[in-house]
Amino acid sequence: MAKNKILKDSAYITELAIHGMQEKKGNEIVRLDLRNIHSSVADYFVICHAESGTQVKALALSVEEEIYKALKQEPVHKEGLANADWIILDYIDVVIHVFRTEKRQFYGIEELWGDAEMKYFQSA
Repeated sequence: MAKNKILKDSAYITELAIHGMQEKKGNEIVRLDLRNIHSSVADYFVICHAESGTQVKALALSVEEEIYKALKQEPVHKEGLANADWIILDYIDVVIHVFRTEKRQFYGIEELWGDAEMKYFQSA
């Protein structure tokens, strides 16, 4: 597959993000497919959580490294690194959410996007 085609493949970015989360033992990894609900936000959300701010940062960095290693692509926007309660990595068509456990429960992203197709993944 040509590199330019891979850069446009949001499903491939989700695979890389999930792998990065699995490598650092992210909890309850889920991919929300937003394409069939006509979302203008993104094609996919990839979500996981961790018990500590240190692990939240490690998960986010692992995801960034996986995507950069494969595609030489950095997020167009990232937010939340300072307090590490909820880190967002925005790759335009794929938005990665890494939460501390209590923040994930509080914000309930999966419930807000309940019409999306959800697929769960195990940690490595």
